[in-house]
Amino acid sequence: MNKRIAVIGAILEEPREIQSQFNNIVSEFKEIIKGRMGIPFEKEDISVIAITVLGTLDQINSLTGKLGNLKNVNIRTSISKKEI
Repeated sequence: MNKRIAVIGAILEEPREIQSQFNNIVSEFKEIIKGRMGIPFEKEDISVIAITVLGTLDQINSLTGKLGNLKNVNIRTSISKKEI
């Protein structure tokens, strides 16, 4: 199956409450994750995370769906048109 590169942007509001669940889901997909960057905004009680993945559309959609179902987590994804 063809793979694509995607960038998943996540904003975690009240990250102390949700970070553990978020990390557990991300670790389930470690085989497709190529990079991760997180920026904490401690004063604002928000974390911004960018995850770069290389996977099938099913894998990418599964990851974003699970993350998007978490309370106080906002997800946006950009997926390459080019198949690899």
